[in-house]
Amino acid sequence: MDALLGLGRDSITVWQMLMRTVVVYITALVVVRLGEKRFFGKSTAFDLVLSIILGSVISRAINGGAPFFPTLVASLALVGIHWALAALAFHSDTFGALVKGQARVLIRDGEVNWDELHSAHLSEQDLRSALRVQSQIQDPERVQIARLERSGDISAIEARREPCVIEYDVDEGVKTIRLEIQG
Repeated sequence: MDALLGLGRDSITVWQMLMRTVVVYITALVVVRLGEKRFFGKSTAFDLVLSIILGSVISRAINGGAPFFPTLVASLALVGIHWALAALAFHSDTFGALVKGQARVLIRDGEVNWDELHSAHLSEQDLRSALRVQSQIQDPERVQIARLERSGDISAIEARREPCVIEYDVDEGVKTIRLEIQG
């Protein structure tokens, strides 16, 4: 095993690096599959930090920049810490907001919250683009509520427009005409 992976050596051969790559890839795949599905989709900063650090640590096992097995153990420890923090965030909204952030309300009842938009470093064009792409809404005035979610997505719920109802009495004793106009 030592000769195959180049363990305990200052420099490793191309074949040893290839074998390390295979072992590290399989180990990383197992670690990620044991983890949450969020690794594969849109992630919060909380998940992104784990991905960056995990990639950095695992790469050192491949190129021989760190001892092989301790590096794999450190990778498992990182995922374990992530799981523990995720469990704590699940049980504590306060802690969850601290490590994962909070959704921001960008539009409420058709009114853009310019302070939140500014603090999120979003332009009006960014907002309009997200509304069109993700919610098929052209005009912010037609939005009941839009949020910048913790994942970075902008979600929006279109405002329901009440129908305009017109009732007209033709003559006394004659039926009333009622028109309902959808907006």
